[in-house]
Amino acid sequence: MLTRAIGATIIQRSKKMPVIAILGPRQSGKTTLARALFPQYTYVSLENFEMREFARLDPQRFLEAHQSAQGIILDEIQHVPQLLSYIQTYVDQEHRPGSIIITGSQNILMNQAISQTLAGRIALFTLQPLSIAELKRNHIVPETIEEVVIKGCYPRVYAYDLEPTSWYLDYIETYVERDVRTVGNIVDLSTFRRFIRLCAGRVGQLLNVVSLANDCGIDQRTAKAWLSILEASYIIFLLQPHYVNFSKRLVKTPKLYFWDTGLACALLDIRSIDLLHTHYMRGSLIESLLIAEICKHYYNQGDRPHHVYFWRSHAGHEVDCVIQEHNTLIPIEIKGGATIVQDFFTGLSFWKTLTDQENTNGFVIYAGDKTQHRSQGTVVSWKNIDLIFDKPAS
Repeated sequence: MLTRAIGATIIQRSKKMPVIAILGPRQSGKTTLARALFPQYTYVSLENFEMREFARLDPQRFLEAHQSAQGIILDEIQHVPQLLSYIQTYVDQEHRPGSIIITGSQNILMNQAISQTLAGRIALFTLQPLSIAELKRNHIVPETIEEVVIKGCYPRVYAYDLEPTSWYLDYIETYVERDVRTVGNIVDLSTFRRFIRLCAGRVGQLLNVVSLANDCGIDQRTAKAWLSILEASYIIFLLQPHYVNFSKRLVKTPKLYFWDTGLACALLDIRSIDLLHTHYMRGSLIESLLIAEICKHYYNQGDRPHHVYFWRSHAGHEVDCVIQEHNTLIPIEIKGGATIVQDFFTGLSFWKTLTDQENTNGFVIYAGDKTQHRSQGTVVSWKNIDLIFDKPAS
């Protein structure tokens, strides 16, 4: 099993909270992690039709039948969200920390049900695909950033050395057939597949719902609904702009990113490193990989990436990522080049001048291997992106 960074935090919280929820996309390793962290627990998969029907028809008896001295793991609970209200009664009677572990791959159903039933009784965790730091920890990090972009970060691709494009295309087909049809009540699946591909072609861009809807041949309301489904299924995420006004008109539209660039590459038919090197999306895909990496850091700490933004003015000045830590804003630029050049610092220099934060330590994350401390900011290799979290900005 690949070591996951979030494991220690889950164990710690399970000693205080009665219910632990591990949410995340399909194939991110939720089941493997849950069973590895809680090996003595009774395991029940709600993917199994008979178990699912048992839970739906007689939820109280279902929980009693699988009760154990250690606890219960209920896998893919989004199939029976009504079970959550019975879990509330169960854990209130048990009065025991960590008595139930649940996993789910559809955030929209889970969050709605949890907010109504288990508030105050549950610790929520999001398990994304492997981070670069986890690839390093498990000694499987590829040599170049292009390899990571194409291969993506799903554990199974690394564990079984799978051909990424074929695996990701099968992943999309399975996801559309099993999840989207159920959650979104979508009838025209071929149009939805085209919509996902159009989203992949807009990675790193400001979200333009009108353009996206027109290119797909759907109305704006449908496009917004489908974007919400992709967000809830952990396929895409929208990075919000930072609104602090430094006497400039600011862009207030979010940017669209994919949680996994391997999936985006498969949708864009980028099958080789040579093709990626010359592809017009190379820079955007690298940006998506590293923005997702920053967000994964917070998820792996049991937190949420709610303090990660980008900044852009209407004049075109932009900082790829801004992390708000307490009252400090940390600017981060992302560069696809492997050689450090002076142009890397243009965005940081403008930011510091505009915000009058000359003493703030900004970062440039780039495709090379070196780490350098410059007066304009610290240059960090993509392989060592976790260094930006080692100490607060000075």
